Amino acid sequence: MRAFTHQNQPPRQPQPARKLRIAVVGAGYWGPNLARNLQASPDWDLVAICDLDLERARKLAATLGEIPCVESLDELLDFCDVDAVAIATPARTHHGTVMTALRAGKHVLVEKPLADSREHGLEMVAEAQANGLVLMADHTYCYTPAVLKMQELVQSGSLGEILFVDSTRINLGLVQPDVDVFWDLAPHDLAILDFVLPGGLNPTDVSAFGADPLGTGRDCVGHLNFRLPNDATAHVHVNWLSPTKIRQMVIGGSLRTLVWDDLNPQQRLSVYDRGVSLDRQPKSAGEKASTAVSYRLGDTWSPALPEREALSQVVQELASCIRTGQEARTGGASGLRVLSVLEAVTRSLGMDGQPAPVAGSELASAGPDLEGAL
Repeated sequence: MRAFTHQNQPPRQPQPARKLRIAVVGAGYWGPNLARNLQASPDWDLVAICDLDLERARKLAATLGEIPCVESLDELLDFCDVDAVAIATPARTHHGTVMTALRAGKHVLVEKPLADSREHGLEMVAEAQANGLVLMADHTYCYTPAVLKMQELVQSGSLGEILFVDSTRINLGLVQPDVDVFWDLAPHDLAILDFVLPGGLNPTDVSAFGADPLGTGRDCVGHLNFRLPNDATAHVHVNWLSPTKIRQMVIGGSLRTLVWDDLNPQQRLSVYDRGVSLDRQPKSAGEKASTAVSYRLGDTWSPALPEREALSQVVQELASCIRTGQEARTGGASGLRVLSVLEAVTRSLGMDGQPAPVAGSELASAGPDLEGAL
């Protein structure tokens, strides 16, 4: 009988990558969403739920197939073999929790904002870099089909030169016990702008105005303004007291204007081929005053978007970055840029809305190499 040669052997099928092991820290508001997506992901094996309230952790675990539960991160790291941890705890706890996980050699996904201060954020990013670990901010909106399409349209030049951004995020929301409305809601919009704008989020200073009409001890209504390149401007309105809920961003360009309405599933994105046209060549003051303004009245169209849960893309991105060693699209550098703006907002509020400089804004395009910032 003729021997079975190498040429006759069927081709080897590629072996699927082993599932990575992960635990969720925090079983409160956001932790269940993370746990559900990790449990459903082909990339992850959810091996534990960690929460100081063990009963709350057990209730969550019971919905996922009786996942083991522990009370402390130290217990988790001592007794569970994990590649990564997903942290969904209040911002004030992020620094200590993330640093403990990183020092134990674990990759980290952490809820927004990255930390409760830029100083803490810098320490976290430095620790991750020193140990070759992925530190990823859970800027979930950046992984929605709508925002991914926004990034494509803006960065391809379809809108032309960006002239303004006007963002509104208001609702009758929970007054948070430890942060004001800026730190609670604005990270979403700031992360989106960092994601879609060609130069990222890089204002040199910001002006913020807040109000606390209920006497809660923290601002419940806020307006944030900062400059974009070429004398463009951005405005972000956040509010916990509105009886109506609005999640909308308008990005105006010299060619087209993009409107994102997150609460309209039938038409989340609209592109308007209409607006103001003006010759932007340099002119004297007199020539500018006499320049005629014309208006474009073109078509409106809505890009087709797939429907998928953004968090499934977040956990997929985390796994991919761990396996390839690449920086996450919402990695430590992105988290720091958002955090730096939030700190400047707080300083501006303390100066009655006077412009406050954004620390490290000159490093916003440095990407994962932040040695100069440290």
